[in-house]
Amino acid sequence: MIGPMTTTTQGIARPWWTQKRWWVAIMLCAVTMIGYVDRLALSVAAPVVRKEFGFTNEQYGFITFAFLATYAAGQLFLGPFIDRLGSKRSLSLAVFWWSVASCVHAFARGVGGFFAARAFLGITEAVNFPAAYKVVAEWFPRAERSMASGFITAGTGIGAIIAPPLITFLIVAFDDLHTRGLSPTHGWQAAFIVPGVLGLVWVWIWKRHFYLPEHDPALGEDERALVMAERVAPAVETTGRRPLSEEMRAYFARLTYWFRYRETWGLALARFTADGAFYFLAFWIPNYLSDVRGFGLKEIAWAAAIPFVFADLGSLVGGYAGQRLIRNGWTVDASRKAMIWIGALLVPLALPAVYVDSAVLAVLLMGLGIFGIQVKSASLFAVPADIFPPTAVATVWGASGAAGSLAAAFSQPVIGWTIDKYSYEPVFVAVALMHIVSAACIMLLVRRIEPVVLKPGLRSPVL
Repeated sequence: MIGPMTTTTQGIARPWWTQKRWWVAIMLCAVTMIGYVDRLALSVAAPVVRKEFGFTNEQYGFITFAFLATYAAGQLFLGPFIDRLGSKRSLSLAVFWWSVASCVHAFARGVGGFFAARAFLGITEAVNFPAAYKVVAEWFPRAERSMASGFITAGTGIGAIIAPPLITFLIVAFDDLHTRGLSPTHGWQAAFIVPGVLGLVWVWIWKRHFYLPEHDPALGEDERALVMAERVAPAVETTGRRPLSEEMRAYFARLTYWFRYRETWGLALARFTADGAFYFLAFWIPNYLSDVRGFGLKEIAWAAAIPFVFADLGSLVGGYAGQRLIRNGWTVDASRKAMIWIGALLVPLALPAVYVDSAVLAVLLMGLGIFGIQVKSASLFAVPADIFPPTAVATVWGASGAAGSLAAAFSQPVIGWTIDKYSYEPVFVAVALMHIVSAACIMLLVRRIEPVVLKPGLRSPVL
């Protein structure tokens, strides 16, 4: 029997693990996982770091703002350069430097030091998703893009699952070694250095084994034909290198050009109204469990991981369901929008978490909310690749991601101030509603999810 990820198109009928494009998807999942371990290391270590340096919730919010603000700027401004450098080179450089940034956290002292380290991590990690979805556009037929997107978003969940027990283990183990004089670093410092090393290993593997499908020597001709048959034609051909001033003019021309399309605005507003909900759950759950539920570090290690088990399930269920709908005859437009709405309507299940007495039930309810977010994201994140040519995917995806990260960034100090002055309750209410507004933005502004036709009279973007 042919399994759910066995491909029969154009004569291919063999298990998915023998097909190169799914190994590419696994590599994208792995790098996203590593990136999330790096960015969540501070969240898990926050109770220890806050005690060490005496941070308030508002100061912690200010530190998390640094990551999201530069992350937003990176997504906005680096997209065109990702398109020019290519997916292989851009991901290699980005992962190398964000691994360095992770290690830099170990040398931070006080709010200023952590602010700078988070800003460095944010600007470098901003490359991950735009470049990964550029790879999806290069390597996957349209019917499979939601499943490939599910692999990438699953990396966020796997990273979030691994981060709490891994970071806790590193803190406890290295504190013990430091006490006995066997390690020069404290536990919280090792929590940033060790994950940074993992990224350097990934870079070595990626540089050795990744190629574009048209040039991959290990790719079978049947699979190459399948991958190339549905690739959206680029708007223009890439030209040679130009001076930096010309690159910047070309960048603004590209960005301005694609924002003349209603679909770009729809994607940007959908992310602007939704991303803050995920980042609240990702960055504040350990603090919530410590401050409100009275959990210690070892209890946080398992409790903070549980919601992201649900996140992984949401990524894979959402991606697989979207793929099956298309294979069962649904249009790409109908499939994507149905899954976006299903996910959005599941997110409010997180709201009762702040009211229930049981800490375990609260954790499970937050998990259901993140499940809904990831069901929605598996289809939403594939939309730029459905609509725009591969040479523009990173630009458009980066611009929409920047809108989401910018909204999330400015919400972080507000969240901290709200918690210090009031409670977590108003924040949970906002989180419950944001994704419904996001889905409405898609319905109103992205009327048909299909390749855009260049508008007559508009000047084509310069690469």
